[in-house]
Amino acid sequence: MGFINQAKANEAERQAADAHAEGRSVIVFKIIEANAGSRNTGIMRGVGEQIEAVERQGWALDTMTAAEGKALSGERTALICLFRRR
Repeated sequence: MGFINQAKANEAERQAADAHAEGRSVIVFKIIEANAGSRNTGIMRGVGEQIEAVERQGWALDTMTAAEGKALSGERTALICLFRRR
């Protein structure tokens, strides 16, 4: 995993731990992958690692939705992930 994806996973895990400490039962994460066009099939680099990082803190992915769009630096895929406490 590259440096940026590792940093994103670390931050996701930190935020998930903080939400648990605050007593939250539901959290919503926005995960963005760069340069993932709709014509590409394959692993979304960094996305699985961020989901795994949140789940290590006792959360379970419940629902996910995706959207694609353009940003200043190119195409982006955004995943909105709803997690619940296990």
